[in-house]
Amino acid sequence: MRLSVDDIGVEVPEGATVLDAVRAAGVVVPTLCYDERLTPQGSCRVCLVGVRDRVVPACTTPATDEMDIRTGDESARDAARLALDLLVSQLPARALDIPAERSELVRACQHFGLTVTRFDGATRDAGVDHSHPYVKLDRDLCIACNRCVRMCAEVQGTFALELAGRGFDTVVVAGTGGPWVSSPCVACGGCVDSCPSGALSEPGLADPRPFSRTATTTCGYCGVGCTLRVHVRDSAVAAVTPVHDGPVNRGHACVKGRFAYAYSRSRDRLTRPLIRAGGRSSPLRPASWDEALAFAAAGLTTIRDRHGPDSIGMISSARATNEENYLAQKFARVALGTNNIDNCSRLCHAPSAVGLTAAFGHAGGTNSVDDLDDTDCILIAGANLTEAHPVVGARIKQLVLRGARLVVIDPRRIDLAEMADVHVQVRPGSNVAAFNGIARVLIDEGYADQDFLRTRANGLAELTALLADYPPEHAARLAGVAPETLVAAGRLYGAARRPAIVYGLGVTEHAHGTDGVRTLSNLAILKGAVGTPGCCGVLSMRGQNNVQGASDMGALPDLLPGYQPVTDAGVRARFNRTWQAEVPARPGLRILDMFAAAIAGRVRAMYVIGEDIAQTDPDSGNVRRALAACDFVVNHDLFLSATAEHADVVFPAVSFLEKEGTFVNFDRRVQRVRPALDPPGEARSDFDILHLLSRAMGVDLGCPTPAHAMAECAALTPTFAGISHARLDRDGPLHWPCRDAGDPGEGRLYLNSFATADGRAALAARPYLPPGEQPDGRFPYVLITGRGLAHYNSGSMSRRTPNRQLQPREVLDLHPDDAARLGLADGDLVEVTSRRAAVTYPVHLTDTVPPGQTFTTFSFPDAPTNALTSDAADSTTGCPEYKVTAVSLRPAGVDAEKQFPPAVAPPTR
Repeated sequence: MRLSVDDIGVEVPEGATVLDAVRAAGVVVPTLCYDERLTPQGSCRVCLVGVRDRVVPACTTPATDEMDIRTGDESARDAARLALDLLVSQLPARALDIPAERSELVRACQHFGLTVTRFDGATRDAGVDHSHPYVKLDRDLCIACNRCVRMCAEVQGTFALELAGRGFDTVVVAGTGGPWVSSPCVACGGCVDSCPSGALSEPGLADPRPFSRTATTTCGYCGVGCTLRVHVRDSAVAAVTPVHDGPVNRGHACVKGRFAYAYSRSRDRLTRPLIRAGGRSSPLRPASWDEALAFAAAGLTTIRDRHGPDSIGMISSARATNEENYLAQKFARVALGTNNIDNCSRLCHAPSAVGLTAAFGHAGGTNSVDDLDDTDCILIAGANLTEAHPVVGARIKQLVLRGARLVVIDPRRIDLAEMADVHVQVRPGSNVAAFNGIARVLIDEGYADQDFLRTRANGLAELTALLADYPPEHAARLAGVAPETLVAAGRLYGAARRPAIVYGLGVTEHAHGTDGVRTLSNLAILKGAVGTPGCCGVLSMRGQNNVQGASDMGALPDLLPGYQPVTDAGVRARFNRTWQAEVPARPGLRILDMFAAAIAGRVRAMYVIGEDIAQTDPDSGNVRRALAACDFVVNHDLFLSATAEHADVVFPAVSFLEKEGTFVNFDRRVQRVRPALDPPGEARSDFDILHLLSRAMGVDLGCPTPAHAMAECAALTPTFAGISHARLDRDGPLHWPCRDAGDPGEGRLYLNSFATADGRAALAARPYLPPGEQPDGRFPYVLITGRGLAHYNSGSMSRRTPNRQLQPREVLDLHPDDAARLGLADGDLVEVTSRRAAVTYPVHLTDTVPPGQTFTTFSFPDAPTNALTSDAADSTTGCPEYKVTAVSLRPAGVDAEKQFPPAVAPPTR
């Protein structure tokens, strides 16, 4: 449509509003109740304009072809100014003292030249609510515009806010009107971001002084990959705000990404190298960089030369950038001479890499998260998105509220299960049975896409033969659910035109996690819902910020960058020529194998970058024994972690807020990371530490900057050939594969062909096998571990922020029926014992876990959850079974010999 705004001709698309046209013309019209992320409501009347002798609100009036809009129309301007004047008359004088750049209300007053109100009347004296560490409410500044309420409902989907009171006394409240901190608010910051008057604020933005620096970067917490602006004042982060046109988060954020940044200037940050020069019995002491580098180089070189290159194991970091992981695996292969390099994707999403590659061809999700916008049915398996990946969880809530159907497959009644059409509350470890049962429904009831299966997939006959043993009744019995529940899930997914699958660690962290990924992928293949126009495919939610990229960059014992096999002589030859070194031909050790080899005396040194393996890895007592058995341990970290306490050399590293490079998020999107802060003290990036140490060992790794490292990786890796820092800075994020400088990248994969050897998707006939560890009479309960909203992973970052006020300690979720049998009340201490260790937790009574099951996270060192977990692992990938640990429970302090009633098995539903 073409129309005119103050005699300026503009073109706008169908469905545009008058406000869209005004902004397209570059003309300023103030708004107070409008936010582009929300449904317009047109209540404030500040955006009034003239159209054909009529006064209309610009934000809700549809634009029409040939429309003539007059923003300076005298009647419209007078009416808008009057509405604003009446609004201001209710507010205290300080409402107009807020800096204009931080108050839309002040900017609106400046637009109309309104400095004092002409009306006399009462003003509120309702006070403030500063109970929350991040969200601060000044009730007297609330203009009842409803933006915060709509932001909480329409974008976050939490529905924690509402307007209470009538007329003059109307004000926003959280929950039932009690203290904000005790409300359902999840502290995403959306309400603060949207508030036009300053009624809602955050501490970092309250200071009127200007920022000294602002950097746009990618969040360093989970794998969603939110685009954030980091604002700096006095050499520290003052505030973090989401970028409104961020490609993944679209102006949204979560409590960790937006607010949990105080750790960056925590007093216990490591700022100098530490060494233990007198043996393990001596304490770590500060050292100069030269001394620490020489000590580390001598220790690693001596062990390499005396015991062979494979006597050293190296663990790279899913927290580090792509460029740092690329350099780490190059260091292992060139400076140390070993393929003993792995990263924590081994412990979470190795089954995804192997399973997705086998099914489709690439080791990543099949689609962009943007494709979720077109789905009419979402199947979520083993992913608590609203806590572990809140921005994606909020987006799915929006889709469901707009009419998308939802199937949740999870042992717990997670938040999204409350919104689900069907909740398949499977028994822990029974995913394969449930997925096979749903596949049987798809085939039996005619939902399978036979044309797709005939022309683009293999393995249907084998799968059909296997599924003869998985009628819904039998599959449901194995999964611990009612047959009709499994059938309903299959019918919902099968009837959808554009179904999507989203899954997480609840699928992969099992003794048969790869089978779980393959059998879940079967559902998408049967429906023809992958590799086709308009499809929504399969998305795997990655736990840490760069767990996808760490593997993409070749920090793996059997694969070079781009998942190129080290056993392929042609691949090795290309790397040998560029690196001027010989890449070992034999695959190296996986993480858990490194620990076993260390205890057996075959691995004599460990080099750990940015992972607290002594807290986060399974059977952590065994991990500590492995570290103690090593002759030499090197560690990079921000803080003196449990792993660092076992190290002979600890190098002070920097956080994502202080480094340059790229991350890859869960949908294969390569995004820039830019420094906002200078490193504290003498801390250095992992990239610089690896360079310094390799030089101390007499090796030049090349790649002088992160940009050079990405360029070298791109030259050696067809998947990333078109990606460079310069292009990312110019064009924005790119999905891999991106095969040349003109390739826009592939958000939706396999439209022409699957990347398998024969170009066809591969169905997998995988039987259900029981978990590696099962409950028995002595250990009758099942412990599930995972992540929560307030804290992240080991908690090393989030515990050093005010997030600790939101969750001050670890708790164990327990069903009230189990608590009653054990004589436990909410908050009582319970001792949890597995076949390996005992850990005490306060009890949190909740029916989100069924009887016989418990849940906790692993974010607090004083409750070492992973001392309980087993060494059972996926036989294909070595991924540990975090999700099923057999435990017993008893009130803390009670005689261990006392017998308690056994747990009741979850009822068959």
